[in-house]
Amino acid sequence: MKSDFKQPTEAFLRGIDIHTLLPQQEPFVMVGCLIQIDEKSFATETLVKAENIFVDEGYLSASGLIENIAQTCAARIGFVNKYILQKGIQIGFIGAVRNLEILSLPQVGQTITTKVEVVEEVFGMTLAKATVTCEGETLVTTEMKIALK
Repeated sequence: MKSDFKQPTEAFLRGIDIHTLLPQQEPFVMVGCLIQIDEKSFATETLVKAENIFVDEGYLSASGLIENIAQTCAARIGFVNKYILQKGIQIGFIGAVRNLEILSLPQVGQTITTKVEVVEEVFGMTLAKATVTCEGETLVTTEMKIALK
């Protein structure tokens, strides 16, 4: 990311249509809005909806949580491309998931916050640490490698 990065306000971030930052489209969008971004960390907030394709028996599944983390990473890449580099959306892939610990699943109607910290970026690969929380409780921690096409 450029060193002249200016941290946008949360109000500005919440006003961005998340669909303009992601290669995914409905019904496969797993993040609600970007709420924080700086050079090394970023976060999204997502309301768990009953119609989400990863909801099973009233809970967002582990697969849905992993996809939420990946799409949080995609939202960061989309933001940087659109607002800093003036480029289009890039497609990325989950290269690896390590040290995945799922402590609890969020219920329909709850809002989850996904915080990600970039550990390293090299040759189109990003290594990130992620934490998903809900109402002050940690639900998921993991490390994820994302590769850009």
